[in-house]
Amino acid sequence: MASNFTLDHRGDRSRRDNTFLQLHRTVTGLGEGSRIARDTAGALHRFDEFELVRPYHFVTPRGTNRQRVGSYVHTSLYLPPIDCEEVAGLPVTSPTRTLIDLAVDCDSDRLTVALDSALRDLKTTEEFLHGRIVDLRRRGRYGIPKLLAVIEGVEAIRGAHSWLERRFLELCHSAGLPLPTPQRVMGRRDGRLIRVDCHFDDTPVVVELLGYRFHRSELQMRRDAERMNELLLRGTIVLQFAYRTVVEQPEHVIDTVVRALLPYGMTA
Repeated sequence: MASNFTLDHRGDRSRRDNTFLQLHRTVTGLGEGSRIARDTAGALHRFDEFELVRPYHFVTPRGTNRQRVGSYVHTSLYLPPIDCEEVAGLPVTSPTRTLIDLAVDCDSDRLTVALDSALRDLKTTEEFLHGRIVDLRRRGRYGIPKLLAVIEGVEAIRGAHSWLERRFLELCHSAGLPLPTPQRVMGRRDGRLIRVDCHFDDTPVVVELLGYRFHRSELQMRRDAERMNELLLRGTIVLQFAYRTVVEQPEHVIDTVVRALLPYGMTA
């Protein structure tokens, strides 16, 4: 169900206008730097299944300690202009920042709906969303592991490769490198497939892209180590790049790949 502020007949328009007036008065009264946020911002951005109903959500600069009856007033140390915009004249957190803030206490199913609708309606892009995740992750933002898990889950449902893999392929293409084969099976060990993220054909070079793995089990870590050891014993050259490196240092990523491919005549 889309947010109800878009309905057009006279009664609904009157209620909408009254709601907008209340929101404007409240956010103005909260002081400079305050914004409409979270569920309420999600409704204003027209995320599916987010309605413009009480309790309303706002965010103010940390240290202001303001409260309003019937509303949630959150605080933030960091709300730069890139995370702010206006909807119908109301100051609101941007769609991307709204998704990141919703992840703090929104359940995964509802967060998935919000993410899907934001991407569908071009309210954000995967690349921009991941860039903001990296920036806010450095500042200890709660909820980001949940949002990343939701992103991975949506990709799995759609049968797509991860954003990190797609971004790596884009970097290779932009650098004029041959495109590696994603999700290549390199053999078996103890009855399990040895699968790598990317393999450059006709070379022993493979690339593993390390997303944010916050809660890997001991068993998963052991299996990853065994898989890596088996690849190395087979003479495979394994390059590993962390999420932040791919996002923030793409030149380093490509330079490393070029150096690994150079002996095989695979560079541009």
